[in-house]
Amino acid sequence: MTEPILRDFPDLIETERLTIRCHRPGDGPRLFEALEESLRDLRQYPASLPWVLAEHSAKTCEKFARESHSNFIARRELPFLLFARCTDFVIGSSGLHGIDWAVPKFEVGYWGRSSQVGKGLITEGVRAIVDFAFSTLGARRVEALPDDANERSCRVCERLGFTLEGTLRHDRIAPDGTLRNTRIYAKIQ
Repeated sequence: MTEPILRDFPDLIETERLTIRCHRPGDGPRLFEALEESLRDLRQYPASLPWVLAEHSAKTCEKFARESHSNFIARRELPFLLFARCTDFVIGSSGLHGIDWAVPKFEVGYWGRSSQVGKGLITEGVRAIVDFAFSTLGARRVEALPDDANERSCRVCERLGFTLEGTLRHDRIAPDGTLRNTRIYAKIQ
């Protein structure tokens, strides 16, 4: 098996409406703008998105962009930003995490900028990333683990043909002590 860091593959994917690429130094301010607009919606699911509870700024988002770039190069995680095609307007974020290169299998995660939700852009972006995982990375399994109450996220999985394998009951706990369920969706090759 080739060591992950030696694997060569593109860091940019284009779809009809999106440019999807790995984070780069300098992306922090644009990421912060999208995140700041979306925090209220994202904070509905703190058990599955604990990072949304932190204080965010252009500086913390720049740090995140640089760390994400480093992780992409090292092949530890493959985070992507979704941009409106031919612009620097951030639509959302997605990526492949929890990587097991031996299988290979990946977890796909995603969130959309609040003003852009409902336009099919996140589905389009996640579809491209999942296709990339299977066609370019040789994935045999891609899974998604949304909060059971996050209907929009679950609908993305269903539109993309993921199979609901089950629900982990009381799998996560929210900061207020509420127990949350996690759905397990997967596509296999």
